[in-house]
Amino acid sequence: MLFGPPGAGKGTQAIYISSRTGKPQVSTGDMLRAAVASGSELGAEAKGYMEAGLLVPDEVIIGLISERLQEPDAVSGLLLDGYPRTIAQAEALAEVEKVSAVISIEVPDEAIVERIVGRRMDPETGGIYHIKFNPPPAELSERVVQRKDDNEDTVRNRLSAYHEQTAPLADWYEQRGVLVRIDGNRPIEEVGSAIWAALANHRWNQDD
Repeated sequence: MLFGPPGAGKGTQAIYISSRTGKPQVSTGDMLRAAVASGSELGAEAKGYMEAGLLVPDEVIIGLISERLQEPDAVSGLLLDGYPRTIAQAEALAEVEKVSAVISIEVPDEAIVERIVGRRMDPETGGIYHIKFNPPPAELSERVVQRKDDNEDTVRNRLSAYHEQTAPLADWYEQRGVLVRIDGNRPIEEVGSAIWAALANHRWNQDD
């Protein structure tokens, strides 16, 4: 499971971990879309909530995870990205499946704000740049835009919600001996190497 605040780089590291371990990366959004498209019983139930503009209940999400684990590519497990988000969800997940490793990518709030607020997107190609870390070419400087939700107020509100609702999960999983904390405030390649070293040296690698 990948854990960390918005903008910590979970998506980038998920691709790296999945390619190294062979475990498929799974987000709740991916599962919901696949279930709805398949027309399964759980998919139909989820679709009803989604069409009504309601949150899909935890028991439905847990059911989808259980189903996903039965698919051939998940025979050795999977990589959860963005779930669970609360201790209640973690407790429900523990009832149906063991979480063997929780990778907590830790980045200070101010660094997160700088990362997200500085992002710029090319609306024609979808390319992502950063005004400090990866400036757009001069010929694109007038074309790139800042996404509406990449402003500082929105980012700080998301971080506040994360600290209140999700961050306590780190201590919950640490108490169960499955949390590894990774300094995410450094280059992407260094973060990936640190994650792999932690997993390779931990007993999870032998148990799973």
